[in-house]
Amino acid sequence: MPWTIVLLASVVAAPEAWLSPDRVYYGIDSPVTVQVEAADGAALALALMEADGTLLAPLRPVRPGRVDVGALLPECLKPPATGRARYLQCMVDGEPAGSALVLEPMLSRLAPRTEQAQRPDGTPYTRIVGWGPAPPQDDQPQVFSGLRVYPEQDVVLNTTLGSIVVAMRPDQAPNTVWNFLRLVEGGFYDGVVFHRVVPLTRQGHPFVIQGGDPTGTGDGEPGYWLPIEASELLHEFGVISMARADDPDSAGSQFFFCLSRAGTARLDGQYCAFGEAVDGAGTIRAIADVELADISTGRPVEPPVIVEASLVPAPPRMPGEGRPDRPLAEERHPSPAETQPDRVPR
Repeated sequence: MPWTIVLLASVVAAPEAWLSPDRVYYGIDSPVTVQVEAADGAALALALMEADGTLLAPLRPVRPGRVDVGALLPECLKPPATGRARYLQCMVDGEPAGSALVLEPMLSRLAPRTEQAQRPDGTPYTRIVGWGPAPPQDDQPQVFSGLRVYPEQDVVLNTTLGSIVVAMRPDQAPNTVWNFLRLVEGGFYDGVVFHRVVPLTRQGHPFVIQGGDPTGTGDGEPGYWLPIEASELLHEFGVISMARADDPDSAGSQFFFCLSRAGTARLDGQYCAFGEAVDGAGTIRAIADVELADISTGRPVEPPVIVEASLVPAPPRMPGEGRPDRPLAEERHPSPAETQPDRVPR
């Protein structure tokens, strides 16, 4: 795991174990079967937890082989009150081993409620003011249809200015995460540039770096629109969120990384944040500091390139703690962009 190879080696030094689902989708009445693989003689258990590591049931001992998780942990078959994805972690001799499985509840959509508003410069835009069941299920509870189950993976963006490791947050935006993982897996982002860099807002706060358009123009997409999700993940330094047009459901493949809380707090609830960088702060800042050919559009003179985007196993989750790594912390120190007033968007 490239938040450093040394760190990964220390994280997964526990006895090896693997969890793999027999399939991706499980209906509400079907057994949720997974394969448990581990060295002979090891004491195995399964832990069901929230993203922050909160245990949702006592650890359940298991043996290697096929396990019906639904029978062993009926809690996973109940739609969570929060509607959030949960995680199934294998424990070997009391230590987490192998990547967790994401247990994502398949729920009917919460759609955005919008109103027309005006920006400070007077231009109109569509503002999200709330969420509710999508028509024709107005005022009806969300329908639970079963689980989507898959191994937790991180995304590594290897760029011409360094690498960024991104931890996904399916507990906040499950369908957005699934879309992003499939695009990465299919090679969609390989060779794609960061076509827009906004180092500072008009108020002088670091803003965003944006990529994900295979045409490099800012107009390209994967051929579909992605329904927006009600993510509560805050737009902070290193958080990745979906770029879109005025229509809340117009995202597809374009994304942006936030450069500061001060610059991007206003995006909370309006854009769908779906992951957070756990390594690569220097790369994010290097991209933010590239020379711009056009300040008004944020077009770099030489746009940084995503040489390759890849999926790697996520580190094991510890009950009571969650992931062993943490999102990038924002560091406040002047960058070249902040010392050049002509780089402030007009």
